[in-house]
Amino acid sequence: MLVAVGSLALMGATLGTVLGVASRYLAVKSDPLEADLQALLPGSQCGQCGYVGCAPAAAALAKGEAPVTLCIPGGRAVAERLARRLGLEADLSGHEDAEPQYAVIDEKLCIGCLRCFQECTTDAIVGAAKQIHTVIADNCHGCAKCFQTCPTQAVSMHKIQINLADWHWQKPKLRSGLKTRRRH
Repeated sequence: MLVAVGSLALMGATLGTVLGVASRYLAVKSDPLEADLQALLPGSQCGQCGYVGCAPAAAALAKGEAPVTLCIPGGRAVAERLARRLGLEADLSGHEDAEPQYAVIDEKLCIGCLRCFQECTTDAIVGAAKQIHTVIADNCHGCAKCFQTCPTQAVSMHKIQINLADWHWQKPKLRSGLKTRRRH
């Protein structure tokens, strides 16, 4: 019994040492710029930018293969932060912020084909094969992939109605010619 326990402990210690040494020598160095850019992106993994998720989009931004305006859900604010982090001057004159939307499925038109279900990256669509589907609006980030794949046009995109829970006061804009006073 003691021999079996001792041999297992010796094997565990040996294999642990080998794995620890291998992890140091075979470690892949990651670009810290990619990690910074990925932290600036929303992280919704929606694919509206043309990349599979936010990590490949951040890698493309770090390599200079993608414009800073690639993130549609992030809008102007994310584009400005990305440009600032990359040290670029972003031309946002033609960039419009898309209004937040969510998908709604018309249950009369839904045939339960699962195409929208398979496209949803946030599991906002609930349903089963040959059953009526519906959308959990709080989980939907408005990528419109389900809208594009629905064969019966049962999916429609609706603007998010602003209510008391998600309303924000807009920052006042400084009028030209006025200077702000600093208090010391």
